[in-house]
Amino acid sequence: MSHLKIEQGRLNIARQIASPNFNARPEQTEIRLVVIHNISLPPSQFGGGYIEQFFQNQLDHGKHPYFETIRGMQVSAHLLILRTGEILQFVNFNDRAWHAGRSSYLGQVECNDYSIGIELEGSDDLPFEEAQYQQLSQVIVALESAYPKTKKHLAGHSDIAPQRKTDPGDFFDWQKLRQLLQQTRAT
Repeated sequence: MSHLKIEQGRLNIARQIASPNFNARPEQTEIRLVVIHNISLPPSQFGGGYIEQFFQNQLDHGKHPYFETIRGMQVSAHLLILRTGEILQFVNFNDRAWHAGRSSYLGQVECNDYSIGIELEGSDDLPFEEAQYQQLSQVIVALESAYPKTKKHLAGHSDIAPQRKTDPGDFFDWQKLRQLLQQTRAT
């Protein structure tokens, strides 16, 4: 039995860090998709708290040349799963996080309206950590319990915005995640 619970749009074990980058979902919109992303700041470097700062519009753009290229961007995700497996929540699941951009899933545009965005601290060119897969599978099962229409509706950012995005990338092991999901659902 999972120890993860979602109450009033919040994941019980996540460290809550409010992002200003969200808004209300359109009225009568049901949550029906989970989108997996990866992010690292600077690219392919981990730690430092830069992702959290970026999602809070507090990134010091002078700290790294790459940060200048993302100046002015306002981005968020519902969750970030760090390399250690720690989970941070930036936006309540009942609100619209700004993670997908121009996107489409099964012919329905604007995925931010009806999806939950989960970022994994990682990159397209490096493997993810076991702790991240374990936490991700637990989170997805908890989301399916709280938002039943998400069951069997799981996509990568590259699936919903294929001309613009490549994440979670070739190193993301979808088969491993599916196996973990089966195990988690069975317990």
